[in-house]
Amino acid sequence: MTEQVSSGVKISIIRSISAAFEQYMASIGWNEDKYAAEDFINYWQQYFMENSAWFENVPQEVLLSPQFQEEIAEEIDEAIAQTLNEKPSKQQVETIEEMQKALGTNYAYGCKAEADYVERLLRARLKQ
Repeated sequence: MTEQVSSGVKISIIRSISAAFEQYMASIGWNEDKYAAEDFINYWQQYFMENSAWFENVPQEVLLSPQFQEEIAEEIDEAIAQTLNEKPSKQQVETIEEMQKALGTNYAYGCKAEADYVERLLRARLKQ
């Protein structure tokens, strides 16, 4: 990312992308057919404007520069790929499978973030 942005801000940007992606995917029930890149970008922009201090620490000319925009697009692609490629833990798999057996469900999950979503969903169903 541009030299005008500190490493702390860079880390905050990447974290905001990952957090927003996970929240966006949860909002659509991790349904890949409902995923729209433009919708996610809008969701992320709203997320960082409301929740991220880094936005105020980046000069406007940097935010609007084509180089910064290109680097952000690359960071978005990398953060999404990293999220989708992180496997669920063995403990997560065991917990989810146990709850699914008790509830008679068969939710699929392909990554750790999706497994977190499924686990929360199943815990909520068990509390009902």
